[in-house]
Amino acid sequence: MITLAWPLALLALPLPLLAIWLPRAPDEQGAALRFHLDPDLAAEVARGTRSTGSLNPRLILALVAWVLLVLAAARPEWVGEPVRLPVSGRDLMIALDISGSMEVADYELNNRMVSRIALVKAVAERFIARREQDRLGLILFGSRAYLMTPLTFDRTTVGTMLSEAVVGLAGRETAVGDALALAVKHLRDQPEDNRVVILMTDGANNAGHIEPLAAAELAAQAGVRVYTIGIGGGMAQSRSPFGGIPARAGSDFDPATLQRIAEMTGGRFFSAHAREQLEEIYAELDRLEPSERDERSLTPRRSLYMWPAAGALLLSLSLAAAPLLSAGARRRVA
Repeated sequence: MITLAWPLALLALPLPLLAIWLPRAPDEQGAALRFHLDPDLAAEVARGTRSTGSLNPRLILALVAWVLLVLAAARPEWVGEPVRLPVSGRDLMIALDISGSMEVADYELNNRMVSRIALVKAVAERFIARREQDRLGLILFGSRAYLMTPLTFDRTTVGTMLSEAVVGLAGRETAVGDALALAVKHLRDQPEDNRVVILMTDGANNAGHIEPLAAAELAAQAGVRVYTIGIGGGMAQSRSPFGGIPARAGSDFDPATLQRIAEMTGGRFFSAHAREQLEEIYAELDRLEPSERDERSLTPRRSLYMWPAAGALLLSLSLAAAPLLSAGARRRVA
């Protein structure tokens, strides 16, 4: 569909009619430069000035050029079909522990033991894929915390950065407080009631500059809800000359601090000792923090004013060139 952005510009269409009502310029009898005019040319000019009862072709072209120029000023636009926009139901920051202990293999996936980080990647990627209307961000932390992706609708990039996370990349220790403070920093300027952090760790805070409960206080003041997930504590495979021996892992696990962080910020604490539990946790997060479906849409528009403007320019050039061409033709005939 084609519409006009500025339809009031069409009011200028009748302006050329004012030339009919304007008074003629008075004839001046003063001194003037006079030159000899060919009698035949003078007769042709005289005939052209008389009313013949029909419109002059040049006048028709001039009127068409004026109509095109006014039409261009009205800015015609092509309007396409409305396109639904992704609208953020939540601004959700995922903070994932990639300290050295996350390489402990104490989870079972597809009938084999896998590391904590491998299981978290497998389950979290499906969770990310389901957050169609949310803006997601990713923080990886070990001895230090790093923002890998800011809040974005690009779930593919967030999933890719998560899948490429490597244990020990941010150090071998665990800076829970720094990670939470960094997440709060990037969420506090976002709309209220939509600020959410999912904090996943398998150990106690033993690095960084900010204590976890101090960071939780900052989160509470900023209106950020924090859901904490304790990873590990299951049966790991320890090395021995006789093969893998099951052993209890996660001795530095600190559920009390994680639970306190959740309570202070209005979130919840979850403990995942098995793959099924971790999947249930993400399903519960989908229920607690639903991805809202809004009906806002964008209507694409493409401006078309250049086409009537180009037509008016071509007609104007042809009108300007016509006298020169006719004069040249008369000289050749003469």
